[in-house]
Parts: sequence; C-alpha cells; structure tokens
Amino acid sequence: MISLDALRAREVRACARLMRWLDDGLPEARVLLKQLYPHAGKAWLVGITGNPGAGKSTLVDGLIQKFRTRGQTVAVVAVDPSSPFSRGAILGDRIRMQQHALDEGVFIRSFATRGHLGGLASTTADVVHALDAMGWDVILVETVGVGQDEVEIQNLAHTTLVVMAPGMGDEIQAIKAGILEIADVFVVNKADRDGADRTVRELQMMLELGSSVEEPEDGRGHESQARKDFAGPMRRLGPRGWRPRIVKTVGLTGEGLDGLVEAMLEHKKAYQEAMKDVDFKKALLRREFLEIFRRTLLQRGWSYLMHEDHIREIVEELFGGKTDPYTLAEQAVSALGRL
Repeated sequence: MISLDALRAREVRACARLMRWLDDGLPEARVLLKQLYPHAGKAWLVGITGNPGAGKSTLVDGLIQKFRTRGQTVAVVAVDPSSPFSRGAILGDRIRMQQHALDEGVFIRSFATRGHLGGLASTTADVVHALDAMGWDVILVETVGVGQDEVEIQNLAHTTLVVMAPGMGDEIQAIKAGILEIADVFVVNKADRDGADRTVRELQMMLELGSSVEEPEDGRGHESQARKDFAGPMRRLGPRGWRPRIVKTVGLTGEGLDGLVEAMLEHKKAYQEAMKDVDFKKALLRREFLEIFRRTLLQRGWSYLMHEDHIREIVEELFGGKTDPYTLAEQAVSALGRL
C-alpha cells in the first residue's frame, strides 16, 4: 500500500506508483483519492491545448523553467496519443523535457488517451486532483493535440492556454472547435514566422465578434438544466467579464514567455477573486461531482458487463432476436442498483 504521508511529502516513487494505479483503474487508487481529497484545492491548474505542431510541448518546457525560477514546484500531465500496438502513451513529451528529469521540484508523467475523446485521458481529472493534494504548486496539463475535439480541458483547468502558430490555418480551426469559448489566453507561438501579426489581428477580430454574443444573466455560463449538466456543459465556468489575452511567443528561444506568465497571473488573480462568490464555488463543486458521477457510473457498468461474462449473455439474446438492446441496457442499469 502507498503511504499517505509519502504522497503528501511528494516522494517520487509513491507519486509515480499512484499515477500507475490511477491509469490502471485499480480500486486501491480510489481509496487513496478519498483520503487525499481534503488536501486538494491549493494548486494552480493550467491547461495547454492547440493543434499539433503549434509548439505546446516546447512552451510547457519554457513555462516549467519560469515557474521553477519563481520557486514553485511543477507537475506536468502530458496526454499523448496511444500506441496502436501497446495502447500505451507515446512518450514524446517526456523525451522533450529531459532537462528537468533530475529536478526534484518537477514531476512529469505521460498518459495514453486509449481512445478517450476530448484531448485528455479518462483518468486525467483524478490524476490532477491527486497531484493537487500532494502539494504541487502548479499543474500543467498538455492535451494530446488532436485539433477540434480538445474542449474537455475547459472543465478541468483554472486557466486555459490555446496555442496557435501562424500559417497553419489555426484561426479557422478555432472557429470550428469553439475554442473562442474556452481560451483564457491565446498564445501565438513561433511568432518569428511570417504571418504572426496577421494571426493576432484575426484573433482580435474573432474576439470582437464573440463578445457580441449574448451571455447568460449571471455572466458565468452556468448551465441550469440537469440534463445539460449530465451531458457535459460546453460553456466553461470562469471569472466574470474576463477578456482573453493574446500573447506572442517564440518557444524555442523563450521570447515572450515573461509576458505570457504575466497574462496567466492576471487570469489567476481574476479566478481567485471569482472563487469568493459562493454561487460560483457551488457551481464548480456541482460540475466536479457530476463528472466523478459519470465516471463512476461508467466504471460500475463496465465491471458488471465483464463480470461472469454478462456481455456474452446479452449478445446471445440479441443474436437470437429475443429482445432489443434498449431493454437490455435498461435491465443492466437496474442490475447495478442491486449490486
């Protein structure tokens, strides 16, 4: 068993073992999550998303250095594509961040998507909550980089960076993906390339157009309908009145990173101010519970289907034309309540 004290002391072996347990979905990991939960809520969760080739990993590498210079500990959760053979993560991010490998104030872990959509792995939220409770100051979550399906990070991060690069058509992708609604800071990376200023102008124009869309009365995008909540609200919860910043950077040289950190800190301050609002905080807790409930329900359902090969019996009934899949699904859900 992993010692809770070892986790709270951020011992590397204990931390790495818990990450593995979470990734494998072991019940022991859930027990530890319950014990760790009261200690969570102090870390700054930063999401980094954007199209492949925009330079997310290089940017993360530079941000690690900036935060370490400020004396803060940093944990990185890098969500990588799954290997088509092993289903494991292709460890590209950890290879690129090797300069931090011997720094005890930095923890880097890659996770495979394993078919999970949204740019994250299915266990990312649990991993982030665990790292938060362990006492890491800043947690950087880099999404897989799949393009138009990466909006899930909005429900996890306090501050979301959307990374773009000039000449890649990212502006159009941003419109199609609804990225305007999830970005707290736009990062035009590789700004030494031609077209960087044009990208900035187009982002400014899209933000002007986006600001004309009527917001909900409370200004925070709260979803009032339980059905929409369960489906996963697309409009994120964030500081009221925040206008996304646009920052130009050159990740390879570090140019613009100071300005990026400054913009991020501005948003952090606004977020912390919003947390003083009781209704806002309750909305965050509501969303957190619903997400955990969805994952728990899915895990329980999957365990039931695999136990004693219930799925084989279901397939046989369908094959024999005895009933329909809707009735069988309802019966399976009812059976969960009797377990």
